[in-house]
Amino acid sequence: MHPRTPLLALPAALALALTGCVATPQTGITDSSAPSQVLSAQASAPTTSAPLETTQASNKAPVYWIGRSNDSTFLYREFRDVPDQDNPVTRALRVMMSQKPLDPDFFTPWQNPKKLASSISGKNVITVDMSADAFNSNVDPAMAERAVQQLVYTATAAAASAGLIDAGQQIQVVVLVDGHTDYVAFNHVRLGSPTARGAGMVAPVWIIDPQEGASVDDGAVKISGRSTVPGGNLRWEILRIDGTVETKYLDGTVTASAEAGQSGAFSLSVNLGPGNYEVRISQLEAGNPAEDLNVDTRGFSVK
Repeated sequence: MHPRTPLLALPAALALALTGCVATPQTGITDSSAPSQVLSAQASAPTTSAPLETTQASNKAPVYWIGRSNDSTFLYREFRDVPDQDNPVTRALRVMMSQKPLDPDFFTPWQNPKKLASSISGKNVITVDMSADAFNSNVDPAMAERAVQQLVYTATAAAASAGLIDAGQQIQVVVLVDGHTDYVAFNHVRLGSPTARGAGMVAPVWIIDPQEGASVDDGAVKISGRSTVPGGNLRWEILRIDGTVETKYLDGTVTASAEAGQSGAFSLSVNLGPGNYEVRISQLEAGNPAEDLNVDTRGFSVK
């Protein structure tokens, strides 16, 4: 069991702020708890949210990033080293706002705020308070909604993996800016309402292991990930990378699990010698086997 880290206590005034402001409707502004841009992948992928992370003993924090797949934009997760200061939620959010993803296909519109704190109530509500400089990016309404969900996914993932919340209940996040509700994030999304993970925000396919840039031992290399289609078929391909030359090395298909608790999970093992590789995994759609849907890729090396 991961040791519970003391959380920073937010001032009592913040609790009053949650109920002390009344939002004034404005044209073109959505509420964080009811985004207008609900993502859906192509027909083969239902709109689901990723299962809440489980408690782990690792010192790495789950951090979500934004990435593109086909013509849509989704959330992808990486496990990252985090500094020792602050609590698990604040640490993960600080990485999300101040560092770059390992995978060059991912990005984040957040900026590193001068002030960032978080706390968790007994009702499984995570409260995040930050300074307004976190929003110093010019994004469109759809990307603003994805960015807010990126924060919600990262905060809930960090709390769950640290064992700080009851994973059997719905987890919500309240975002305050300088101690107040009703701030309009990126000039498009009003914050302050309890917000849960949105359906359809996570990538239809994402490779969990190996992570981008990882180095693994030669021999049997395990590749694992998740699909939003339990029981669905996926195509996998291993490319060997020699400088700028990519050569198809191995390929095949794998079926995502349909079992409860492992819904959508997939894994495969391939024998690889030393060198640089890229793995590509995509969904297969019945009746359209030639098209690779919702491709995810990872580059890694074998030593």
